[in-house]
Amino acid sequence: MKRDWHTEEFTKMVTLGESTTAGGWASSPERCWASRLAALISDVQSQPVELVNSGIGANVISTRSPSYEYSGKPAATERLDKHVIAHAPDLLIISYGLNDARGGTPLELFAEEMRWIIDRVREQCQPLIVLLGPYFMTDFQLGAPQFGHGSLEIFHAFNDRIRQIAAAQDCLFVDLLAAYDGAEWLVHKDGCHANDVGHLVVANKIFEVLAKNCSGLARHTKDMEDQIPAWRDESTLSADYGYELGKPDPH
Repeated sequence: MKRDWHTEEFTKMVTLGESTTAGGWASSPERCWASRLAALISDVQSQPVELVNSGIGANVISTRSPSYEYSGKPAATERLDKHVIAHAPDLLIISYGLNDARGGTPLELFAEEMRWIIDRVREQCQPLIVLLGPYFMTDFQLGAPQFGHGSLEIFHAFNDRIRQIAAAQDCLFVDLLAAYDGAEWLVHKDGCHANDVGHLVVANKIFEVLAKNCSGLARHTKDMEDQIPAWRDESTLSADYGYELGKPDPH
């Protein structure tokens, strides 16, 4: 039988990550993927989910990351208590990899720190944890030399390792490289951040993974199934071709 990862509606979602989590180049806070995801979740629940967006631009995963001194501080490992655990979320979305891949963080160091973050959070609270792979980008010289170490090949290596960590640490995984599918028009002109359409793709992909794995998102709609009034009426369309709904084919 398919595993059900979360049987209740979500009450509080924390998004922990980098600049695209913080908002990237979305044209408004409401168009950021975190806000759009919260809206999608709230739309299908009986009560809205509370969003705490803990994205920081140029953020890296650890003080041990080679580009830490040039990054947006504090690093993920430094800020878990205030930016995640203090909020006691039941849904935690972790989005790291893009800046560490660009900043030269060794893959094994990145994996070690990601596992530590997951373990540290679970010592204090028990949210469903979702790990995002790196976003698709087009300009790997942006921020050089400190952040000029990335490539699409390196991004795929980080993506695969995050997928492995998710499987080993009992987290859900969202493959954003696959979601972008190489579509350059989903990336802002700076070559790095998601634009409005890119944010929408990211939010929809995360929601898809949650919806396929968490029955809690369907609780409200399942409860309504016996109470939904009949609203469909295709009679005009059928009459265009000589049919009348509920009666045999006149031909």
